[in-house]
Amino acid sequence: MADAAGVITVGSLELVGQGQLPENPILQCVQIKPMASQNGNERYRVVMNDTRNFIQGMLGQQTNHVITDGKLKKGSICRLTSYQANFVKDKHILIILELDVLDEYGEPEKIGVPVALEPPKQEAVVEDVKPQPGNIAGDGFYGNKAQQPQAQPQQQQQQRGLPSRSNGASHGGSHGNISPIETLTPYGHRWTIKARCTHKGDIKTWHNKNGEGKLFSANFLDESGEIRATGFNDAVDAWYELLQEGSVYYVSSPCKVQMAKKQFSNVNHDYELTFEKETQIEKAEDMDGVPQVRYNFTTLSDLQTVEKDNTIDCIAILQDVGEVSEIVGKTTSKPYSKRELTLVDNTGFNARLTVWGKTAENFDARPESVIAFKGVKVSDFGGRSLSLLSSGSMKVDPDMDEAFKLKGWYDGSGRNEQFQSHANTMSMSAAGGANDRNAYKTIAQVRDENLGMGADTDWFSIKATIIYVKQDSLSYPACLSEGCNKKTVETEPGKWRCERCEKEWDRPDYRYIMSVNVSDHTGQMWLSCFNEVGLMIMGITANELMAMRDEGDERRVAEIFAEANCKTFGFKCKAKMDTFQDQQRVRYQVQYANPLDYSREAKKLADLINLYKIQDDSLFVR
Repeated sequence: MADAAGVITVGSLELVGQGQLPENPILQCVQIKPMASQNGNERYRVVMNDTRNFIQGMLGQQTNHVITDGKLKKGSICRLTSYQANFVKDKHILIILELDVLDEYGEPEKIGVPVALEPPKQEAVVEDVKPQPGNIAGDGFYGNKAQQPQAQPQQQQQQRGLPSRSNGASHGGSHGNISPIETLTPYGHRWTIKARCTHKGDIKTWHNKNGEGKLFSANFLDESGEIRATGFNDAVDAWYELLQEGSVYYVSSPCKVQMAKKQFSNVNHDYELTFEKETQIEKAEDMDGVPQVRYNFTTLSDLQTVEKDNTIDCIAILQDVGEVSEIVGKTTSKPYSKRELTLVDNTGFNARLTVWGKTAENFDARPESVIAFKGVKVSDFGGRSLSLLSSGSMKVDPDMDEAFKLKGWYDGSGRNEQFQSHANTMSMSAAGGANDRNAYKTIAQVRDENLGMGADTDWFSIKATIIYVKQDSLSYPACLSEGCNKKTVETEPGKWRCERCEKEWDRPDYRYIMSVNVSDHTGQMWLSCFNEVGLMIMGITANELMAMRDEGDERRVAEIFAEANCKTFGFKCKAKMDTFQDQQRVRYQVQYANPLDYSREAKKLADLINLYKIQDDSLFVR
């Protein structure tokens, strides 16, 4: 095995202590310890050794894979290709962003007799610093001694920062103490980040019993990570016009650091910032070392493997642009603008993505453009659909390899391809599918598993054939307002009133609300269906069917109902306990339905047969 001691960059940590950052130093990892996990984000502390000194460090989250993949172990020899240094709580700390594990040297025992890197000797800076919980350093970690109770008053502490290669600041400069975003916690003091504003949201207002106000949010990115910042009221007036997407800024404390509200953010950081009155923000002229927006793309074909309500990034060709429409919020009763986009990519799938508000109103990208989306929420409506979050962003025809590859594919052959929708692949992802959340159940399984009998809603998929459509109470007269769909009341002949919109119409828009009896080889059950599923079952709109009835064409109506029978669909349903006439019962409601894809069904059954590992002398055709 190669001599590990001969390749270590001896004395490199001493240079770190003097404010320098040696290029690509080779060090030994002598300890690895997981940090307390917050919001499910695993973090790791390490101790690095150059045979003379050791230093504590923290791995950037993007580097966690070297530990989870089993590459970085205690004793490993590593080359640090990207790192930063800080001085926190009288200790030097390395922030390791990228490293290479030199496997050829194995995992030898500790090399040399290293001692802790001493803090520099300089005049103490007198300031009132509160005790800080050990977010990076901690009792019992390598080289630390447990604190002993002290009778004397709390000693004054000093704190300074070492420069990073990315900011080019020198000691004594106004921005010399640059902290990586990944190290920000509520326990730090006197920090400055140098970061790019990757997203700036619209100004939002609120009105409630406690008063009214306004706010905006922005995302900041540096080499170590990304964090969300929010400004309220005066901060909106002070900073909203100053901050521009794509520009780089110095943001300095005082600025409140608190636990992140994950439901409002698509940023992977345990904490978020709140601008305060004394927060300082300055535009940086030097943008070196600050990365552009980072994406972690998911292809459209992989959407089926993404859990509902997760947030992803995607890049695709814009195939079609819908018109702007308006819906009314159920809780706020406020109107919202929306626009639906159809996206395709080179995996052979398409997907519907909805943009909202001003983004929908001002959307001007042309079809066949390449668009990169960051911060897209995945929904299971219609199989899989996407929605751009208010904290998300999009970039048309971005300057990146993925965009060039997609554009070349689309111009070459993609324009003429047929694309598959996730709505047509429901429950087709795996034969047998015992662990597939969309796997088909039989009607007997739905009843035996008591789905819908608990306090929560249960979801399931079945493959069943319609044997009867209930003909009374088939539809209801709905409001014609876009996005309303509430029931209207006929106040007088030819006058239909919607109490919600407070509007009158000459006619209603009839929408299906129907009950169908379905069957498979294990039993029967009643399903409740709404307009979209009703259209698929009946083949005509509820308006057309009601017109036939009004005209007395009962023969044609009877034919329509007869044609609806014996159709087989894959149904995505929810089961929920309901109370009807003082009696509790489980109601099975269809969310969406898809006609069977017989080629996929045949492939699924063939794969299922193969699971039995049929012998060569079997009568079954393999």
